[in-house]
Amino acid sequence: MTAPSTVQLLLISGSTRHGSTNTAALRSAAAAPPDGVTATVFAGLADLPAFNPDHDRGPLPSAVTDLRRQLAAADAVIFCTPEYTGALPGSFKNLLDWTVGGEEIYRKPVAWINVAAEGRGVGAHASLATVLGYVGAEVIEAACVSLPIPRDAVGPDGLITDADLRARIALVLDIVGTYHRDRPIE
Repeated sequence: MTAPSTVQLLLISGSTRHGSTNTAALRSAAAAPPDGVTATVFAGLADLPAFNPDHDRGPLPSAVTDLRRQLAAADAVIFCTPEYTGALPGSFKNLLDWTVGGEEIYRKPVAWINVAAEGRGVGAHASLATVLGYVGAEVIEAACVSLPIPRDAVGPDGLITDADLRARIALVLDIVGTYHRDRPIE
């Protein structure tokens, strides 16, 4: 069996803030993905209801169904999240909690970009690594990068203006895409 020629990436920001550099990084990635890669930014973080294991059976809330559908359709996922009070933002942790009851992220290649200033964001990414271990995701360590993005590097269109930063973001997508294409097909 041959791997598909185009790798489908789902990009998930852990921020609901309008001017988020995390979301700007992912929007920039989706705007100019490398050849052979299609990238979609997940836009439903704020729509997810609070996780309740009792609601993880039977008919799921529509926002959860949409999240799981997009996760299942993706060949790989790239996360970019801020750190709040030394850990993951609550809304983003809630998104991850909704993945526990499904199989959509199990053995799926994942990576993350840390756009925080040097030395920041470490707690969030340690928490993310722990959660991804619990759900059985396959972390692509070579694509997990710290790429500080200052607020003034985001243009009025919500995209990263600095060509070097955009190229480094595209490299992450290229690493994930190449990794996916080179994986043995089961």
